[in-house]
Amino acid sequence: MKIAIIGTGNLGKSIAKGILHSNGATKMYLTKRHPDSIRDFEKYGNVKVTANNREAVADSDILIFAVQPGHFSDILLEIKDLLTDKHVVISTITGFSIKRIEELIGKEHYIIRSMPNTAISVGKSMTCLCGNEAGQKRIDLAKAIFNRMGHSLEIPEEQMQAATVICASGIAFWMRLIRATTQGAIQLGFDAREAQELAMHTCDGAAGLLIASGNHPEQEIDKVTTPMGCTIQGLNEMEHQGLSSSLIRGIVASFEKINDFKINS
Repeated sequence: MKIAIIGTGNLGKSIAKGILHSNGATKMYLTKRHPDSIRDFEKYGNVKVTANNREAVADSDILIFAVQPGHFSDILLEIKDLLTDKHVVISTITGFSIKRIEELIGKEHYIIRSMPNTAISVGKSMTCLCGNEAGQKRIDLAKAIFNRMGHSLEIPEEQMQAATVICASGIAFWMRLIRATTQGAIQLGFDAREAQELAMHTCDGAAGLLIASGNHPEQEIDKVTTPMGCTIQGLNEMEHQGLSSSLIRGIVASFEKINDFKINS
């Protein structure tokens, strides 16, 4: 499978690492206006780094766009004449609608919107996907690509903005919770390295329990809370201080902000 990542910034690099670490590409192009900063990817052998988007498109089958929203239209117009019925166009551009992409390159192309997160670089991304009518014929292919780097879920396009908040911004939200737990552990006597190790592996274990069991979080909480015990005491104090409500308010505020930047026509 020949894959081009057009726009290899932070997200593009994370996607590239995830694909390469999972042996998901026989050949990969990585493009960037100033490519010297990503030359180290060429150590993989099957990767070519270039500033030439047209070269990358012409020699690839799967095109993953991870450019800035303001540059996307111009780049699509730049490579439009090179698109054939072999190409699958996958956009990671926040707020850029399928309708708008169709207006630029045509409805006949396989067009898929995806929203991965930076955990894709370690094979742990939660990626949401949707496609146009033609793209539905390649949605399973897109799932196969992203499932090699985590978990994927097909959703309606109108939920993509919300998915961006929960899954992409959500990485930052969870990092902040892990940081807070780390700080609490330090206050209880652990050194900084031990505290972070305790916090991040406990977080990983909590998610793993839910994934493996399919249980609701409260079912797992019930297993570690006893009457008048330390766990319920801590949980109740967190709720008194607004833990759940502040998280929900933060998610909603992020969603309201992202809708200020909609590019949809």
